[in-house]
Amino acid sequence: MSTKSATEDRGKCEVVPDLCKGCGLCIALCPDTVLVRGESLNRRGYRPALYQGHGCTGCGICFHTCPEPSAIIVTRFQ
Repeated sequence: MSTKSATEDRGKCEVVPDLCKGCGLCIALCPDTVLVRGESLNRRGYRPALYQGHGCTGCGICFHTCPEPSAIIVTRFQ
C-alpha cells in the first residue's frame, strides 16, 4: 500500500518561457498559487509565468486558461 504525504506533488506544470505572453491568466486562476510572474523578459519582451517547482496538483486549469497553444504543459502523476 502506498503512503503518500499530503504535501507531495501530484503534478507538474511547465511553462515554455518564449511562448508565454505574460497575460497572467494562469497565475490568477491557479488554485494552488504555484505560478508567479518571472523577473526577466523572454525573447518577445514579456515577463513569462514561472512554476515555483512544488505544490502543483496537476489540475490543468492553467493549461485550459492559457490563450497561447503549447505554452503550458501539465503532467499529472499517478
